[in-house]
Amino acid sequence: MSRQIVSLLAIATVAVTLTPTAASAAPTPKAPVQAAAVAQAKAKAVDCAQLKCIALTFDDGPGKYAGTLLDTLKKYNAKATFFLEGQYVKSRPAFVKRMAKEGHELGNHSYSHPNFTTIEPDAVKNEIQKTQDAVKKAAGVEPKLLRPPYGMLDVQTSEVAAEFGMPMILWTAGSRDWATKNSAEIKKQTLAVAKRDGIILMHDWVKQTVDVMPSLVKLLQSRGYTLVKVSDVIKSQNLQPGDAFPVPEGWEN
Repeated sequence: MSRQIVSLLAIATVAVTLTPTAASAAPTPKAPVQAAAVAQAKAKAVDCAQLKCIALTFDDGPGKYAGTLLDTLKKYNAKATFFLEGQYVKSRPAFVKRMAKEGHELGNHSYSHPNFTTIEPDAVKNEIQKTQDAVKKAAGVEPKLLRPPYGMLDVQTSEVAAEFGMPMILWTAGSRDWATKNSAEIKKQTLAVAKRDGIILMHDWVKQTVDVMPSLVKLLQSRGYTLVKVSDVIKSQNLQPGDAFPVPEGWEN
């Protein structure tokens, strides 16, 4: 059982208030899924002990604007973590393949976004496994991180996550893009909560988020931030399967 079981009970209680063939002499080309896996394996290591890191995370996708978002991230040499829903991985596999190929991190955000604390353990396992399978089929890699829908988790969720060998990743703050759907407000809120080693909750299905991303990324970089993957930020935390990190501000009260 996770070393964080006790704190998870408290988290679950408070979380309910949150809203949610070529010639033989030529080399054989790698299959697309193999190429994606190789790209991720060769991703440049980042040391957040030396750099002012921040991780932008995008839930519920891939959304229909993901291609534009990926263009922006590529232009500014920024990395992100995408917590994907299996149902959208299945309908938009090209985006997932591109995310992996371009060095972004793929996380598991369930298949159909149910509240894990209100369904049976076997149903939670099914939600996670179906998404693992969909991502593997699309991109040739399997997520190593889990973000439970709505950030809702309990002892049962922790135990299932541990079975899959995954820590659970929450966030230090949110952009509130799902609520405001206003580019100026999304930018203002994100800058207000940005901090070193922060993990920011965003959504690539919110058009205004994708629209404001070029100016937001430029401004974050001008303030000294390096936009990295969640795995870079949490590297020093020694998280174990089933652990949750971080506890969002206010949840402990």
